[in-house]
Amino acid sequence: MKDYDFTLKFNLQQPKVDPSVYVEALYAGGCDDALIGIGKKGYISLNFIREAPSAYEAISSAIADVKRVIPHASLIEAAPDYVGLTDVAKILGCTRQNIRKLIVTSEPSSPPPIYEGTPSIWHLAEVLNWLQEVKAYMIDSSLIEVAKINMDLNNAKSWQKLEPTYQETIKALVS
Repeated sequence: MKDYDFTLKFNLQQPKVDPSVYVEALYAGGCDDALIGIGKKGYISLNFIREAPSAYEAISSAIADVKRVIPHASLIEAAPDYVGLTDVAKILGCTRQNIRKLIVTSEPSSPPPIYEGTPSIWHLAEVLNWLQEVKAYMIDSSLIEVAKINMDLNNAKSWQKLEPTYQETIKALVS
């Protein structure tokens, strides 16, 4: 069993309800391993450190626990996943300049951003895999596992937003 550190952000779909009403129920409902953020009405964020055999089991059980307590909650984002250079540097304990230099000087083998702009955004799992495989960085396997599951969850969430009649043709276009 390993400890997995991740954050789940939910829309409560009832913007007038104060999310603080759910804190005790979440704690009693299996989320006693989470720090719960209730900063904005209609939203709730839970930072878990959950022990489980795998990242998938940790994250999926956390989502199930939240949905059992708040059935109308809708997952917005699983983190860490979407990251900028500063985020990657913070996660790895190095400077932003170091990560920027690694990515810029290694193009085109470095992972492409999912959004190229100011700042550019990457999937953390792709950056970590590249750093481990190409640059021989030693990276905690549980971090890579969490980042990969979160990327899959966020991609699946985005996929659900596609017009159903175009899903197959869009899949063919991007493959």
